[in-house]
Amino acid sequence: MKYKTRKEGRYTVVELMGDVDLSCSVDARKVILEFLKGGRNVLVELSQVTYIDSSGVASLVEGYQTARKKELKFGLVGVSDAALSVIQLARLDKVFPIHATVEERLREDG
Repeated sequence: MKYKTRKEGRYTVVELMGDVDLSCSVDARKVILEFLKGGRNVLVELSQVTYIDSSGVASLVEGYQTARKKELKFGLVGVSDAALSVIQLARLDKVFPIHATVEERLREDG
């Protein structure tokens, strides 16, 4: 897994790329929580994710829960088919705010 971060409006976008599995999900968790603990709203872009397992999904869930506790915004954007199928299987598509693009999320926020 590789990742990049950038600022978009009131959000930090964490773009994950490649396989998000047990061997690297701790890194995904660390970077997501780092920005949330710093008081930033976070969007996780998953358009380049080719595979995600339960440990990767758990990192997203922890990010979502941390954001809620801190009253910050958290969401997923550009979710690849591979990632979406796992998220839907866990029925988390009903929990996570999911948007097609960062721009769509920014428009929704007004």
